[in-house]
Amino acid sequence: MRVVRYEKLTTINNKQMKSNYCIGVDFGTDSVRSIIVDASNGEEVAVAVHFYKRWQDGLYCDPSQNQFRQHPQDYVEGLEVTVRQCLNEAGDAVRRNIAAISVDTTGSTPVAVNEAGIPLALLSDFRDNPNAMFVLWKDHTAVKEATEINAHAAGFGNNYLKYVGGIYSSEWYWAKLMHVLLVDERVRKACYSWVEHCDWMPFLLTGGRHVDEIKRSVCTAGHKGLWAEGFNGLPPKTFFSSLDPILTPIYDTYPNKVYTADQCAGNLSKEWAERLGLPNEVFVGVGAMDAHMGAVGGQIEPYHLSKVMGTSTCDMLVVPKNEFEGKIVSGICGQVEGSIIPGMIGLEAGQSAFGDTYAWFKRLLSWPLHHLLTQSNRIDADTAKLLIADVEDRLLHELNGQAAMLPLQIDGELAIDWLNGRRTPDANQLLKGAVSGLSLGSDAPRIFRALVEATCFGARKIVERFQLEGIPIKGLIGVGGIAQKSPFVMQMLADVIAIPLRIHQSEQTCALGAAMFAATVAGIYPSVEDAMQAMGKGFGREYVPNKEKSILYDQRYQQYLALGDCLEKN
Repeated sequence: MRVVRYEKLTTINNKQMKSNYCIGVDFGTDSVRSIIVDASNGEEVAVAVHFYKRWQDGLYCDPSQNQFRQHPQDYVEGLEVTVRQCLNEAGDAVRRNIAAISVDTTGSTPVAVNEAGIPLALLSDFRDNPNAMFVLWKDHTAVKEATEINAHAAGFGNNYLKYVGGIYSSEWYWAKLMHVLLVDERVRKACYSWVEHCDWMPFLLTGGRHVDEIKRSVCTAGHKGLWAEGFNGLPPKTFFSSLDPILTPIYDTYPNKVYTADQCAGNLSKEWAERLGLPNEVFVGVGAMDAHMGAVGGQIEPYHLSKVMGTSTCDMLVVPKNEFEGKIVSGICGQVEGSIIPGMIGLEAGQSAFGDTYAWFKRLLSWPLHHLLTQSNRIDADTAKLLIADVEDRLLHELNGQAAMLPLQIDGELAIDWLNGRRTPDANQLLKGAVSGLSLGSDAPRIFRALVEATCFGARKIVERFQLEGIPIKGLIGVGGIAQKSPFVMQMLADVIAIPLRIHQSEQTCALGAAMFAATVAGIYPSVEDAMQAMGKGFGREYVPNKEKSILYDQRYQQYLALGDCLEKN
């Protein structure tokens, strides 16, 4: 088994050489976003966003059980709606000159498919079965299975977890599919294989008819699926069959090759060309995970930690291969050659809840609005809805402003950011968050400030783990909505870590990264580094650490570590 890196298109006809626009599609947690980009300079010609309808209605999810599933129909609808909206906005001249399309998705977000590669939830017998749907990255129903994988690996002899940080997470491929196969016999009998979301989308767009045609990404295979060049592919079949025989059929469907995202998955199928209103000649790139393409869209540099900040964080790092020989980094989410930039080692870490922590506090404060205001006989229902929407739209902005004005106190409220478990360092999804130091003087801005501080302390732990493992961090790059919209959070992040933080100017770094890969797939640029150079928007604001605050945060950080250690031990 090998990773394919350089299968560049050797011939590009005149029509294709004139094509100068690319489409990047970013499948996020709540919505899908498509952009059309001028490949010559990175200008965004059109942008469209579609929120998943079933997801918005809370269907197929049970937060109390950490179950988060997404229906494939949400993805299909979102893809078609956003691409068509972009093309209508851009006009026919652009439509005729689309060269390629590439996608990124959340991950690990796998789904059970039949032999034709169709997700089971798209079949009538399974359309309302959550176990037949995509198991979203934040789904933690497989904690028990992840624990079994870790125990099994510890006693197996060869360390088959060493390239994923030494601990297998419940957020990842094998744990999730193992859980579903064990709890749902109907899905187990009907499925032929399991496929990651970023691998299924190109297969869908190119009109694939059999699972064997799916070009699986080295990005998901390496970081989530235990694939490694050091093992010449997956661990041996006996590793999986002795863990549980139900895994053997899935192992047998895994391909012999995996691909970097600069490779071509094929051309747009006739069906999808018609559905999107594009020519058949449009190239479709191999997919990758959102944060990895987002790091490219955010113009990642060697030894500069790219923090893709959204509901969670994914921290991306690239290191030249010749400077990484022999290193094994423990406690992270994997080290994979080519997962971010082909030819470099991609390292991934992150926090299971970042923006989700702030969103949780917002929901907590909004409870009376939804449960009392709607029942009030003082105002009508429509007015109540308008008031709720108005307050919720302004709540986090106001909390940011009020929290920013609070003085930094050594003995103030202190929080732990494990509201969705801990991803890195040292994954443990059983851990819970906490807030300590409460008094009758604790109010919403003070608690919010403690929560923000906790997410920044969690980010610092990741930086320190890389440094402890001998990987220097020369700078920080911030991308994503929080990086763009919250100066309070970004300044605190720089102060806590004591490293300058540059914010990338693009608001669509994941989709832009996908477009950069599309331009490479189409042969417009010989490498994704060249595409980054030509299409990148550069950096805007830079947050420089406040030395006095950094000293005080050092003391607060030690309190955070002590409280976290106490929670983990008890």
